Amino acid sequence: MTANPFPLGKEELLQAYRTMRTIREFEERLHVDFARGDIPGFVHLYAGEEAAAAGIMIHLGAGDRIASTHRGHGHCIAKGVDPCEMMKEIYGKKGGSCHGKGGSMHIADLDRGMMGANGILGAGAPLACGAALAAKFRKKGEVAISFVGDGASNQGTFLESLNLAAVWNLPAIFVVENNGYAESTSRDYAVAVDSYVDRAAGFGLPGVTVDGTDFFAVYEAAGEIIKRAREGGGPALLECKMVRFHGHFEGDAQTYRGKGELEDIRANQDCVKKFAAKVTGAGVITQAELAPIDQEVLSLIERAVQEAKAAAQPTAADLLTDVYVTY
Repeated sequence: MTANPFPLGKEELLQAYRTMRTIREFEERLHVDFARGDIPGFVHLYAGEEAAAAGIMIHLGAGDRIASTHRGHGHCIAKGVDPCEMMKEIYGKKGGSCHGKGGSMHIADLDRGMMGANGILGAGAPLACGAALAAKFRKKGEVAISFVGDGASNQGTFLESLNLAAVWNLPAIFVVENNGYAESTSRDYAVAVDSYVDRAAGFGLPGVTVDGTDFFAVYEAAGEIIKRAREGGGPALLECKMVRFHGHFEGDAQTYRGKGELEDIRANQDCVKKFAAKVTGAGVITQAELAPIDQEVLSLIERAVQEAKAAAQPTAADLLTDVYVTY
């Protein structure tokens, strides 16, 4: 039996692979179905960025909260939201995570600690501060995580949240998913500092930059930061340098990308392939053990799509439900 060189056991590695594969197949199916006109509204796909969501969320429990972005499907799946309920939500159907009212950019599942995808750039950071403040008062070692992209990192709400979290010493983690573009604007054009960690330093927060296409790099860095926050060490920033396989939104012509850029990242920076190559290359898991997961995931996504298509449309009366929050 080959010794396991990884920080996770075999079953945990298989679960991490399943999470990433589920996100990938979910997004690739949406890419196809949206192009056919099956899905209403806008869709922003997380394909290519799976290692960040999986590597971070594997450290979280039921009491931990996350605030997502407009590109939130991967965060949802990694946090345990039901893909079938998600698919119904994206199709705008009854039985969806938000009863078909939120759509792709506003999926939420509070029971699973997913405070919502968000169509407003940077809007999740203040929510994470609120959740972290509540966690601090509960004293159960819970944390809150805010995800932002390159564009949201320049929003005042995000920068103010860094300061608030530092001043109040909140158990909050701010994850910058740096895929190189704020919609179509290159990061180098819109950000003056070399690293988002420099932004954190300006507010007195520790920060670390990792290869966001390497699940194990994300896992180890996130584990240290989350452990520190649970123990009262305060907030921190984690920058994940990553790539997205599709456009900013579905229908994006991506004319801002260089020649051969997409082909290169697909061939050389696929985080799911990199994970599989590492675990099989180390002899810890065989390809024969990964293959059934691939098939099970494909079956799950197909079932989710068929259930979504068959689900009922919301009625006019549904407009008047869930208007106000009840406690």
